[in-house]
Amino acid sequence: MNTTDPKEFFTQYLRRNKYRVTPERFEILDTVLECNGHFDADELFLRMKNDGSKVSRATVYNTLDKLTECGIISRYRFGERLARYELMYGNEHHHHVICRSCGKIEEFVDKRVERFARDAAKALDYQFQNTVLHIYGTCAECRKGKDA
Repeated sequence: MNTTDPKEFFTQYLRRNKYRVTPERFEILDTVLECNGHFDADELFLRMKNDGSKVSRATVYNTLDKLTECGIISRYRFGERLARYELMYGNEHHHHVICRSCGKIEEFVDKRVERFARDAAKALDYQFQNTVLHIYGTCAECRKGKDA
């Protein structure tokens, strides 16, 4: 878990990679830091517009790319065409269970997944970097709805 301030971390990342450090990028970062759960780029853009922001849709997309590259957020597809993001900076590494019926996404932490991934990488002579596990199924609420 990173303990550096996310704004300072992002500033260092931008400078190290010779990207411009702009107020718009930090306005987007501030909004991302306020997000709970998973969001898509258009949801973020509309939220910012509704709050009076003048940031363009292109700037939102480009900044989300930079925030993903530096590890502040993660990008997932969850079986959809649409990319979803979530704040990773300062949060514990976790995995997802996704309902194919209603789209609900639940998170879980299980160290056995990490051990299994490390063992598999070692057995195949890979240097382990990280693991992402998405489990798809039907949640209890949707199953109840089908039984009714």
